[in-house]
Amino acid sequence: MTSKMILEVKDFSLGYTAANSQLVSVLRNVSLQIKKGEAIGLVGESGCGKSTLALAMMAFLRSGSQVQNGEIRYHGDNLFEKSEKKLGKLRGGLIGLIPQNAGQSLTPTMKIRTQLFEALQLHSDVPRSQWQQRAIELLKQVRLPAPQAMLNRYPHQLSGGQQQRVAIAMALAGSPDLLVLDEPTTGLDVTTQAHILELLGNLRAELGMTMVFVSHDLGAVARISDRIAVMYAGEIIELGTCADVLRTPAHPYTRGLLGSIPRLDQTGLPPSLPGYPPKVGSVKQGCAFAPRCKHAKDHCVAENAPVIAHDSHQVRCHLADELPETGNNVTVLKPVTRSTDETLLDIQKLQISYHKPGLWAQLRGTEPPVATVDDIDLLLKRGETLALVGESGSGKSTIMRAISGIQPPRQGKIKLLKENLNEPVEKRDSQLKRRVQMIFQNPDASLNPRHTVAQILQQPLKLYYGLDAQACRQRAAELLDLVRLAPHYLDRMPGQLSGGEKQRVAIARCFAGDPELILCDEVTSALDVSVQAAVLKLLKDLQQDKGVTYLFIAHDLAVVKAIADQVAVLYQGRLCQVGPVDEVFNGYHHPYTQALLNAVLEPDPDHVPQLSGDDASEQHPPAQGCAYQRRCPMATRMCNEWTPPWQEDGNNRIRCHYTLRELERGDEEAQLIRFANA
Repeated sequence: MTSKMILEVKDFSLGYTAANSQLVSVLRNVSLQIKKGEAIGLVGESGCGKSTLALAMMAFLRSGSQVQNGEIRYHGDNLFEKSEKKLGKLRGGLIGLIPQNAGQSLTPTMKIRTQLFEALQLHSDVPRSQWQQRAIELLKQVRLPAPQAMLNRYPHQLSGGQQQRVAIAMALAGSPDLLVLDEPTTGLDVTTQAHILELLGNLRAELGMTMVFVSHDLGAVARISDRIAVMYAGEIIELGTCADVLRTPAHPYTRGLLGSIPRLDQTGLPPSLPGYPPKVGSVKQGCAFAPRCKHAKDHCVAENAPVIAHDSHQVRCHLADELPETGNNVTVLKPVTRSTDETLLDIQKLQISYHKPGLWAQLRGTEPPVATVDDIDLLLKRGETLALVGESGSGKSTIMRAISGIQPPRQGKIKLLKENLNEPVEKRDSQLKRRVQMIFQNPDASLNPRHTVAQILQQPLKLYYGLDAQACRQRAAELLDLVRLAPHYLDRMPGQLSGGEKQRVAIARCFAGDPELILCDEVTSALDVSVQAAVLKLLKDLQQDKGVTYLFIAHDLAVVKAIADQVAVLYQGRLCQVGPVDEVFNGYHHPYTQALLNAVLEPDPDHVPQLSGDDASEQHPPAQGCAYQRRCPMATRMCNEWTPPWQEDGNNRIRCHYTLRELERGDEEAQLIRFANA
């Protein structure tokens, strides 16, 4: 990495015009220098200004925004003095952007070829006759298999990881020297995320690109960044090398963020940061973090915090040199689950297929393709939490859709106590619907933006209980209190709430019907770490108080370790391992479970995930043998031909041809023993 500065942010402040026509500051006196070839991470809670700063580095301002003071210089030139025509050539060309959700950024009605050609036309000097060749080179560069065939596909025909790789290829079309990445791995499963980060690291080394990496995932930031800038209330409050900030954080806020992260080597839920970030523009003087800081003193509230050098990094804090040294995180014991011996959910021999044969196939008796989900047996006791884990496409959401009645199964039984859940949701009576509720991943998509919180909560109350308007409002206020929100939130619209507040409203609506089984579909994946910790604690507290049962889908295995009692590991719609969460994560592992655990990221720059091959989303599940045979480093001929048996170690059940003792020995030694005894 050279010492040449590629981007300089100098005392930069940015504001937007509020409803009262006053200019409200979003970014305040931000200064940052980025060297050529460097990767810098911008971290902090939602609303702290990290995405706004990243977009400002491309001279992109949202409607109603304006620069208050300062400047941003790219290769010495002030970006905000350039014309729109010059900026249009710069963006997507020398400065590339990789957005958070590739599925939404790719045009669904256009083939990948057309979208890559468009990027080459707008942002490169490649002649039209060479677009095809260059498009194939770009897809090879991002490690996509069969690039020629990939060009002819539509975005919906690709997995999430493949879509993200296409988005990276489009960003590389203009041969950028600065790449802005806005939450590029949020929503990806653990192995896909690890592979995307490895790809980005390799591309940076090969092409010498500079990267600005925006994320609330400190593990992802640690994997790719040289330095970290921690943001709060529109300011950079701590800046230093990745190792310094993550190992010896100097600001209380940074310490709080790190303490909010669940870890695989800890038991129970991590503590969340108290309070909420300040409203944009509300901080006039003093330290913005003071109202939430347990160390705050009078002068922290009265005086603006100075930027001081603390060891080898910078920190904006009055008390940086007075705080105690950071120690190991305190282990928080998991609350005792109020489970009973009563089986609430019973799934037997479940098989689900999305295939719908045409008339000709039915007349000919054509054999249907291999089922999407097959041979699923699961028991869930009342008051427990069962987590379904696995990569994207493993069948987690398909099973949840079958339980909710959205996707009826082809074979098997699903029972809630004595009630049959095989019927589609439209055939279930209102009381059965009430007993099974769902919390979705994205509250923005599940809350009506035109309704107040009161109207959102009153809908299920009217549907299930027929309450009048006054009783509905009173019960709605009680539901808000249940999720730790004040009654005045009843008159707010979803757009006036933070991400964590929206998810709390979604949880309150779910509990309006007094459910017995709650299906949680990635309910914390889009939340920053402090809000995630608070929502997880809320879910656990509600389970303790109400005795509800959760079926919990998550990609983050550390979150699963913190909240779940039982875990079921799925690969391409087949169960690989089932058991108590501590036994599954700490005991004997199926090779696929081991691969998932190896790919988990840690907020430690020295931690390198062990990757065992890319995802197999290209292929359907094999018709015979072990589902994991194509990727398993221990696979033998038996694995290809015979369905593996279930083995038990206490309550930990593993479906594998290798014995538990052989699995304990590991890949090479187990194979040598197997071949020697063959």
